[in-house]
Amino acid sequence: MSWIKQISYQQATGALKRIYDKIKGPDGYIDNILTVHSLRPHTLTGHMSLYKNVLHHSNNSFSNWFLEALGTYVSFLNECQYCYLHHFEGMKRFLNDNDKASQIKNAIENNTLESLFTEKELAAFNYSKKLTLDVINITKNDITILKDIGYDDGEILEINQVVSYFNYANRTVLGLGVNTEGDILGLSPKNKDDENSWSHS
Repeated sequence: MSWIKQISYQQATGALKRIYDKIKGPDGYIDNILTVHSLRPHTLTGHMSLYKNVLHHSNNSFSNWFLEALGTYVSFLNECQYCYLHHFEGMKRFLNDNDKASQIKNAIENNTLESLFTEKELAAFNYSKKLTLDVINITKNDITILKDIGYDDGEILEINQVVSYFNYANRTVLGLGVNTEGDILGLSPKNKDDENSWSHS
C-alpha cells in the first residue's frame, strides 16, 4: 500500500468513485500508484491523463513495448522497484515475446543495452539516462545527437515525455512508500484511440 491513507474502490464516494469507475480493472481493481492520489482526486485525474497520453495514445510514433522499455529503464535507474516490476510486465505483454523481454531485463540490470538495441535505440536510452541522473548537464547538443541519428522533433518530444513521466511516477511512489501489495502487475489502458478511456485490463 503506502505510508499515507488510501481510499479503496469499495470505500470511495462522489468524484473519487466516478474517477475510479473510469480506471478500474477486474473486480474493481486499481493500482496502488493510483489509489495513493485518493485524498486529492484532482491529482489522480492529472496523473491518469498524463500517463494515458504519454504511453497509450494512438498518435504516438513509438510502439508501446519500446515506450515501456524506456520507462522500465528509468525506473531501474531510479531504484523504483514498484514501477520497474509493473512496467517490465507491461513491456512483456506488449512484446508478446517472453524470451526477448527477459533479455531486455537482463540487459537493463547488467548495463549491456548495446547487446540488444540498435545504435538509434541506444541513443534514446542514453538520453533517458542523462535526463534522469544528470539533468543539470542536459544541453542542446543532447537533442542534436538524437536528431543526427534519425529522430525527428516529435519523436524526441515523445521520448522526453515518457522519461519525464516516469521520473514523476517514480518519485510519487518512492516519496510516499507505495508498494505492490495487492497489485496486479502489468495492466494498462487498451483503447488507444480514446484519451478518456482509462479502464485497465
